[in-house]
Amino acid sequence: MPSIIDQEKKLLRRQVRKRLSALPPEELVQSDSALFARFLALPQVEEADTIFAFWGIPGKEPDTSRLIGELVRRGKTVGLPRMLPGHRMEVRRFCPDRPLVTVSFGISEPGEDCPLLDRQAVDLVLVPAVCYDRRGFRLGFGGGYYDRWLENFSGFKAGLCRAAVLQDSVPTEAHDARVDVLITERESLSF
Repeated sequence: MPSIIDQEKKLLRRQVRKRLSALPPEELVQSDSALFARFLALPQVEEADTIFAFWGIPGKEPDTSRLIGELVRRGKTVGLPRMLPGHRMEVRRFCPDRPLVTVSFGISEPGEDCPLLDRQAVDLVLVPAVCYDRRGFRLGFGGGYYDRWLENFSGFKAGLCRAAVLQDSVPTEAHDARVDVLITERESLSF
């Protein structure tokens, strides 16, 4: 039987998705531009050699394809998640000359032909979320992939959240990690 926190998370996911689906496409593009400009201005991004990002799911996450392209132009090594059985994931290098593979839930990920990146090689991770709260905690998509991967990660963690869905508080559990900095279109919150 699902716990009360699980039920709260499920309800909040539905509410946030409904709110995001009501935003006009031009507002989403403007939001992405503001989020990416703030992210790229972080000193931790400038200092990082290897950044573990994510390829945004259309309509659910920022369109990070633009951000990833800019990071590559700046000479960064960019990793993307590749889902594995047992709710685990690995990080594969983004290779602009190789097509991404679309898997379940509309997620695009690198193929097995892209080089595997070791966790210790990652300087900064951009952690995806349905939404975040003002304390730096995220509401994930429910699979626990990132919670497990972040358990042994000691590098810098950043999150992007549209101001329209930023929460005062999201339901959390003991295993939920928070980011070091949370970026909205209007502000950067450090923790």
